[in-house]
Amino acid sequence: MRRSDVLELLTLAALWGGSFVFIRVAVPAFGPVALIAVRVAIASCILMPVLGLRDGFGALRSYWPHLLVVGALNSAVPLCLFSYAELTLTAGFTSVLNAVAPLCAAVVAFAWLGERISPLRVLGLMIGLAGVVVLVGGLSVLTAMHSGLAVAAALLATALYGVASSYTKRFMTGVPPLAVAAGSQLAATVMLAPLAVWLWPAHTPTGHVWLHVVALGIACTGIAYTLFFRLVAHVGPGRAASVSFLIPVFGVLWGIVFLGERLSASMAIGCAVILFGTALATGALAPGHRTKTELPRAPDTRDSLARSGR
Repeated sequence: MRRSDVLELLTLAALWGGSFVFIRVAVPAFGPVALIAVRVAIASCILMPVLGLRDGFGALRSYWPHLLVVGALNSAVPLCLFSYAELTLTAGFTSVLNAVAPLCAAVVAFAWLGERISPLRVLGLMIGLAGVVVLVGGLSVLTAMHSGLAVAAALLATALYGVASSYTKRFMTGVPPLAVAAGSQLAATVMLAPLAVWLWPAHTPTGHVWLHVVALGIACTGIAYTLFFRLVAHVGPGRAASVSFLIPVFGVLWGIVFLGERLSASMAIGCAVILFGTALATGALAPGHRTKTELPRAPDTRDSLARSGR
């Protein structure tokens, strides 16, 4: 990878890791559904014009039923679940749970698409699960029932990312990745808009909170997706998806720096175990793993979009 590609990869991880901080600040004022509705609406306003400039609207017309499904499975529902989780959990802790997404993608692909899982990858799945146990079991806050529900919501969100990954592979192979991203964000906006109106907070959030929401929509979604597609084109979908290993690092770091969150020993150990297990389960540490730059291919591009967890 070129230095510029490495810089873009780190920037992307920093943006997607930062999304957990922005959600943690804004969700108490907005509520989970209204917050995510605004986020995907802003992202749609950024991505749709870019898609139009690239003459990509034809894919939206041809694949709109599938884009509705992907919009629900990869954006609307999991993002709302993560926002609900952050009403209770810290930004750093939630970002670590997000790292389970590639593990879920591997399991769903095996069960649905019949993709082979080697013994080494099975070991990775088991190690990743052990990391979740260490992570969750080490937090005293989970003695409260609502905190346990928050963890369950975050883990369900990662499972939905896995389903979205296999769905896009099964039904949307060959569709330009920008069309998938823009169309799914638009679909999520349409689905969440009525709920957002119904669940809109009684007291309008302050300008300070709105700044976090705008940053969430523009930087962590619109700009982040643009960077992701650049990486897919330059270094291949497999390497672009490796951003999922860096997101928890930045999520924990930003939580400590900007929100004063603490990094416990169990959290650090759990994070390391999850990332190691994920690397095994996704083949990143497999013997003979490809190191040269890959050419973008439609199926892997779809998979990497969902495996990134954002």
